[in-house]
Amino acid sequence: ALFRRVELAALRRYDLLGELDGPAAGVPAGEGPVFDAAGWAQALAGYYGEHDEIGTGPDARGPGLLLLDEAPGVWTARQIFDDPAGDHDWGISAEIDLAASDEAGVAMVRVRAVDRL
Repeated sequence: ALFRRVELAALRRYDLLGELDGPAAGVPAGEGPVFDAAGWAQALAGYYGEHDEIGTGPDARGPGLLLLDEAPGVWTARQIFDDPAGDHDWGISAEIDLAASDEAGVAMVRVRAVDRL
């Protein structure tokens, strides 16, 4: 689910990212940043000010670019972008609600930040 967001970010498909993470996706208002289409565009503007592209090949999909903290109830994740300079300092931070994911049958991801570490 996080890598799908990387693929869409690489294509600059802010509209589709907004469908995944905006208000229509059920993220309660006032609970962190809003990642609708405009929110994604704003969040990625800094990245694209430094880099021309986000890699989506085998290295980008590898386990070395996904950090996962498996806590009871909620997992936290950091999907790191495979940037052309190899800095790996930008990415998506998110939470996965395990109970909601079990109920929905898909990963229920809440993006918390798209930023540089």
